[in-house]
Amino acid sequence: MFELLGLSLLLATLLTLNSLASVVTVGLWRLLSRMTGPISAMSRARLLFAFRIVPAVVAVLFVLFFLVPSYLFYEPRHTNERVSVKLGLLAFLSASGICLAVGRSVASWRATARLTADWLQHGERITVAGVAIDTYRIEHSFPVIAIIGVLRPRLFIARHVLELLSPEEIGAALAHENSHLAARDNLKRGVLRACRDALLIVPSGRSLDRAWSDAAEEAADENAARREDVALDLASALVKIARIIPSGARPTMPAGVFLVGEEEASCIEIRVGRLMELAGGTRQTTTQRTFPILLFSSMACSLAGSIAVGFNAPLIFSNVHSLIEHAVVMLK
Repeated sequence: MFELLGLSLLLATLLTLNSLASVVTVGLWRLLSRMTGPISAMSRARLLFAFRIVPAVVAVLFVLFFLVPSYLFYEPRHTNERVSVKLGLLAFLSASGICLAVGRSVASWRATARLTADWLQHGERITVAGVAIDTYRIEHSFPVIAIIGVLRPRLFIARHVLELLSPEEIGAALAHENSHLAARDNLKRGVLRACRDALLIVPSGRSLDRAWSDAAEEAADENAARREDVALDLASALVKIARIIPSGARPTMPAGVFLVGEEEASCIEIRVGRLMELAGGTRQTTTQRTFPILLFSSMACSLAGSIAVGFNAPLIFSNVHSLIEHAVVMLK
């Protein structure tokens, strides 16, 4: 019973803290989002990514460094406490979310691997100026320009896209994809999806996922537009590609970053409008090093917390165990 109770408490705490922290971060972002207009899209995307993963990180760190030690130190090995129905339900929901996240990640990886293998088998390897990764020309009904993979990314381009776009527009589109590659957006997208799947009862985090996706696309557009005359060429490429998308078609690749993916026509129109503003010099942004600041702050807080725990470990663990006892009583 000692092990079962401990595991149930661990899972229930993960779900509870993750849920509460997710609600808080979504609320904070709604308050702060109006203040992020002047900063660059890249800074906003980094900030959104940090906001999205903080709940899961906080939950895991609390469980590992506070709940587990306090339970092992202060809970009797031969406890008479049993897992109540409420506690068992919370633990079941938490375990289901974790299994769902793992299962979907594995399924997405397998589906991506199968389709990538098919594209590699039937595609034609080509050399494109300015692209450092393996590039393949493929036959596909959707106007694909996409980078697939995390550890070994590859670029796939549909044949009719190469025939439709001018060399300048191709270069602009590839500059956009290179920006996604440099930002490791494929990896970040997978992490965000895992965080979302692990949280079954709080769907509000999806708004942050969508906001991050929009900011990541805008950041890639902005980064590509830093080169001379690229903004207009990229806007032209987006318009041309949008016109040849088959009605109701969607990319069939489960995991990857596309020049034009699942956006609606209105989203493409917004992207084109921003690019026109960048080309005309009417759109001004300020680059903020939000991610290094957040990283430094997290390290400083972790160091301070470790020192505090080191000097007050018995008291802290005793108080945490008291909270555990109260929680078990409340869930009976």
